[in-house]
Amino acid sequence: MDSFELNKILGAVLGTCIFVLVMSFAAGSIISAKAPEKPGFEIAVKEETHGGGGAAAAPSEPIEKLLQTASVEKGAAAAKKCGACHTFEKGGPNRVGPNLYGVVGEKKGEGRGFNFSAAMKGKGGEWNFDDLNKFLTNPKAFIPGTAMGFAGVPKDSERADIIAYLNSNSEHPAPLPTASK
Repeated sequence: MDSFELNKILGAVLGTCIFVLVMSFAAGSIISAKAPEKPGFEIAVKEETHGGGGAAAAPSEPIEKLLQTASVEKGAAAAKKCGACHTFEKGGPNRVGPNLYGVVGEKKGEGRGFNFSAAMKGKGGEWNFDDLNKFLTNPKAFIPGTAMGFAGVPKDSERADIIAYLNSNSEHPAPLPTASK
């Protein structure tokens, strides 16, 4: 190949690059992207309130009745969706959320080497079956201002299974309440 052919090829490549660059500048001056006012997307979550403003959504059946038919095995399977943020084994690490081993009967928002939100710390009391049921139904309604971004478990039987599983994950599981209480 002689130098004239090589010059034609390099000229064509250089001309194409210059053309693309000029077109890019021209398109950028004609069409400009507008930065969003608020970055990110807002995810709408349906919040149900029954009765007073900000009150926790009431589960449809009492937890005592639901726990009579709860299955620890089904609860272990259902709790896998919680495994993205929580661990369940004794001495397990905290993740986005705290380790949940032995959570039934423990104080809300304390210990576990986890930095709980101010709302969780301010709730007070211990995690009993009824509070766990209300919290798992709709965390943001039960503890307004909680950092937990989970929408809740709407199905009563699935919630009861998870609570039975959480109760079984303890050195001293609490006795399940009876339906007569």
